[in-house]
Amino acid sequence: MLDKMKALVRKKDTCVLATVSGVEPHCSLMSYAADDDCREVYMITHKQTKKYRNLLHNGKVSLLIDTREEGQDVGREVTKALTISGVFQKIEGEQEKKEALQRLLTAHPHLRKFADTPDAEVFAVRIRSFQLLEGIGDSSFVALD
Repeated sequence: MLDKMKALVRKKDTCVLATVSGVEPHCSLMSYAADDDCREVYMITHKQTKKYRNLLHNGKVSLLIDTREEGQDVGREVTKALTISGVFQKIEGEQEKKEALQRLLTAHPHLRKFADTPDAEVFAVRIRSFQLLEGIGDSSFVALD
């Protein structure tokens, strides 16, 4: 099952990132790239955004990756939704930051101009667990740590 979950992470390249501000959730549509083992997901944002402030104050996040656009011809009952629980991590080392950015820009070359702005910050989400919902009621959960 874990291989099926990781395959979905590799197949897709956008997700919904949920952060928390106090007790209020905040969702953002994000482009992402994963590491080879799907243990980390890399994203980029401006430091002045609400999502980044939220990440600095509460690093617990949730990601949603889904296949809803793939089911339009065959019906929503085949839609898959992968919920990822994880933890925000700043990328401190220059080499690590460069590698994460390169992985992200390889998957999303349209982000180059955004990445070149002085306020842009690449960050990681360390994945703690996956929950895959296939269709309406077939659910599987895998904890990584």
